[in-house]
Amino acid sequence: MRAMVMIRPGLGTLELRDLELPVPGEGELAVRVLACGVCRTDLHLVDGELPDPVVPIIPGHEIVGRVERVGAGVTGFRAGDRVGIPWLGWSCSACAACHAGRENLCQLARFTGYQINGGYAERAIADARFCFHLTASYDDVHAAPLLCAGLIGYRAYRLAGQGTRLGLYGFGAAAHIIAQVALWQSREVYAFVSPGDEQALAFARRLGVTWAGSSRESPPVPLDCAIIFAPVGALVPEALSRTSPGGVVVCAGIHMSDIPSFPYRLLWEERLVRSVANLTRTDATEFLALAGDCPLQIHVKPYALIDANLALSDLRTGRLEGAAVLVP
Repeated sequence: MRAMVMIRPGLGTLELRDLELPVPGEGELAVRVLACGVCRTDLHLVDGELPDPVVPIIPGHEIVGRVERVGAGVTGFRAGDRVGIPWLGWSCSACAACHAGRENLCQLARFTGYQINGGYAERAIADARFCFHLTASYDDVHAAPLLCAGLIGYRAYRLAGQGTRLGLYGFGAAAHIIAQVALWQSREVYAFVSPGDEQALAFARRLGVTWAGSSRESPPVPLDCAIIFAPVGALVPEALSRTSPGGVVVCAGIHMSDIPSFPYRLLWEERLVRSVANLTRTDATEFLALAGDCPLQIHVKPYALIDANLALSDLRTGRLEGAAVLVP
């Protein structure tokens, strides 16, 4: 099979390789990859910004595939099923975090496209317990971004609380999905983009957000909560300065530049800053059910598998509107 492989972190590019077809072990599924989203986490991986990846590794954790073979002991799946494979690929099920329903914080957890070969390939292997049946509401290419941009966005959205006025900093793959969920649930959405990014402003406005402007601008009303998708630490005090007393600011990325010092008055009045780490299977079950009910418009740009480096470059330089998706 063909696969795009990271040989060494920090190179910023992947190599096309011809590999043997993987064989499923006990409890695993062998999946023919139909589509795989390109996530900013993949970009952080190849750019050397994430610690201790397995190398060589096939990136990709927004995988839509068709089951070809079922390993011994697997229940709930059979050959021919369409499945989704997300970032969380395995957890120990035995530690305190796992027992508390917080498997996203399991210290032994392994992640697809980071410690487990992912979906920048024609085939993939996954633990069946961490795979999901997909709603028929979305075709393969449009379903792929749901598996990380959607899932991480949803977890961040839940942890932001029930405030009516939601700010989204960085209007890319994740924000354009969760903005639609919030609007569908009758919330107000305030979109913040990089200064001068007219393409992102127009994109947000086309999706019907309440207001869109530069990340340096003040929204017309104070926010109840904000989610930061852009990996820019300076946005934390910026977002805090725009929230009401008791407001919540959620940092939704796996990597972010350093947060600068800021005056305590921005945090006072019971404002809260928190991060989101990974996802749980419960997040996936809840969000995929919601996505079946909410008529999401997933904006994608397809790329051939061999053009993975181009897709990563387009993401790195901000040339994307919505999500990049590789199609083997």
